[in-house]
Amino acid sequence: MEGVRKTSAVLATLSLAVLALSGCAASPSFAGATCDRDAASTASIADSVTVEGDLGDAPDVKVFAPVKAKESGFADVVTGDGRVLTSTSQPMVLDISFYGGDKGTQIYASEYNGDASRVHSISYWAQRSPGLEDALECATGGSRIVATLTPEDFGPNNVEAFGLKDGENVVAVIDVLDVYRARAEGASQFNDAHGMPTVVRAPDGTPGVIIPDSAAPTSAQKQTLIKGDGEKVEKGSTIVTNIMAVGWDDKTVATSTWGAEPNIGLAAKELVGATVGSQVLVVAPAADGNPATAIVVDILGIVPVPAA
Repeated sequence: MEGVRKTSAVLATLSLAVLALSGCAASPSFAGATCDRDAASTASIADSVTVEGDLGDAPDVKVFAPVKAKESGFADVVTGDGRVLTSTSQPMVLDISFYGGDKGTQIYASEYNGDASRVHSISYWAQRSPGLEDALECATGGSRIVATLTPEDFGPNNVEAFGLKDGENVVAVIDVLDVYRARAEGASQFNDAHGMPTVVRAPDGTPGVIIPDSAAPTSAQKQTLIKGDGEKVEKGSTIVTNIMAVGWDDKTVATSTWGAEPNIGLAAKELVGATVGSQVLVVAPAADGNPATAIVVDILGIVPVPAA
């Protein structure tokens, strides 16, 4: 179910030439979310399945089939103490297995290979199996979740693709390996540079960029708007970011990852030395046929280097 997504250098030159996404969308938080997982869970689901093994390793799962449920539900069999998922576009890393409810046979399993660059969002997984949105809402990093999905919540195309029977439930075992920040978090910084754009933020962190009426700078400019307290970005670091780029002359959003999949790739030189949780504003002057552009980058995390 999970497609292969190649990671490329993030903002290699901080120009539109390396920004391939388009449009601007809000990053939806869960409406009125209190993150009371206990209130939303269905405890009896855990009685239908036994799961053994370490988080992130292919689990040893026994499904007490047949599993019958009129509505989808979930239960946390392990509750992690990591960061909370507060929006459908927040970056995370997970492993997941699906089992047919009638016989308990495994029908799908993700890689379970420890690859921490497999960063996606709840929206990504919900597009593939809609019921996963409720199962992942307000989950924490380090959790293991068991969910029962109706055919509608598993996805009609999936039911057909995996040869499930009419009305057959699906059992999902989900390991939430890591959860990244949803937005820049830290101390606001004072900047006295004149002629630079102003950045405002919606409650969910989505930036708005106000371009001044003056001419664009003729050399690259950079400001740290929010200084995070996370680890420092090094040369060669693979980072997870949200990016918004606004054309200087037309004052319109040229590209944005907000509300979409996060950007993942090697840190540009302009971001080396910044800390995770920071928001950085870079103005790239017109060059090589690309117009002058103001780019706001939220640094959400650094992908761990695989163990040797």
